[in-house]
Amino acid sequence: MKFSEAKIRNLRPQSKKYYLREANGFSVRIMPSGAKTWLFIYTFDGKRKEMNLGHYPAVTLEAARRKYRAAFDLFEQGNDPVAMHLEKKEERRRTPFLSDLVDEYINKHAMRFKRSWAKDQAILNRDVVPAWGQRKAVDISKRDVILLLEKIVDRGSPGMANNCFQIIRKMFNFAVDREILEISPCTGVKMPAPKMARDRVLSEEEIRVLWSGLERAKISHEVQRAIKLILVTAQRPGEVMGMDFSEIEGRWWTIPADRAKNGKAHRVYLTDTALELIGENTGGFVFPSPRHRENPRPIGSNAMTVAHRRNKDKIPLEDFTPHDLRRTAATFMAEMGTMDEVIDAILNHSKMGVIRVYNQYRYDTEKQATLEAWERRLQRILGAEKKEQGDIIRLRAPMRLKDISAGGE
Repeated sequence: MKFSEAKIRNLRPQSKKYYLREANGFSVRIMPSGAKTWLFIYTFDGKRKEMNLGHYPAVTLEAARRKYRAAFDLFEQGNDPVAMHLEKKEERRRTPFLSDLVDEYINKHAMRFKRSWAKDQAILNRDVVPAWGQRKAVDISKRDVILLLEKIVDRGSPGMANNCFQIIRKMFNFAVDREILEISPCTGVKMPAPKMARDRVLSEEEIRVLWSGLERAKISHEVQRAIKLILVTAQRPGEVMGMDFSEIEGRWWTIPADRAKNGKAHRVYLTDTALELIGENTGGFVFPSPRHRENPRPIGSNAMTVAHRRNKDKIPLEDFTPHDLRRTAATFMAEMGTMDEVIDAILNHSKMGVIRVYNQYRYDTEKQATLEAWERRLQRILGAEKKEQGDIIRLRAPMRLKDISAGGE
């Protein structure tokens, strides 16, 4: 008998269940209640087995044939399709929900091997867990990954989409390494947006707008001080936010190797302005998060960006990120005539080529002189007469960082 959609639709129930077979075990079972079930009936190791392929009409004839062919192929290869299906079902039951995988990735990988683990956690909790948290990790498909990344790009955050993709890919690779998953859904997915190096540098006018705007904005005192300190010291936002009073001795702040991006301890000279922003030594973190008073933590990695986004009326800067302040300070230092080697030393850029082996000088004297000169220049900028501001501050002739260093940011 050759099944057709019309033939199956017109089958009527009888007082007892009965079966109709097409060929090679492809069958349909009709119950007295009228329920129709697709089956693959076969004998394995001398035992008759029925594999449920779904109920009609929810599973159409065409869909049932596809399931049957897949099961029959397994049978032809000497496998028991029912046993394999049950094994896969049990394996899926043991597979964690996506939210559990996020916790496992953060606790067993990111916190151990990544200095930026808190950033990974924030991005996953903001964009990934709300979308997939209650789904099994094994059910996340390549298409799911693409749609999530496109959604982030569409909201105007292509850079965040790239960051999110890198973290998702790392998490699923972690799951594959631990045999939680057989394959990553990120396999074959391309970066959602072109990756472009930023070269944004604030002008003198924009520096004044930022500094005065911070004092008017609805931003915590800790975040205000941390943002200003990035500009004053030219250090990385994450390293500034994680500053601990134990790292400060007199006028020198030593960023320990385990917090430095390049894994090398780094000494930063603290000017009067820097010390004023740091404030009195109260022990612990200089910029503690107000949300974690019982178990102190520094301000979160994205607190500065969120604060600016929520206060654009008070700080009307176009296309601005906190890291731009580090680049701005470096650019003004270069404009003041500072040698590239000294700027690199202030920024804690890794030396390139043979010089990294032969030149072990730390430039402490030059660092101090340059940061003091930059403080005087910054004071002149902030003390200058303010020009009338529009809703959005735009550069008349955009300043861009040009080959200050090959060592990276």
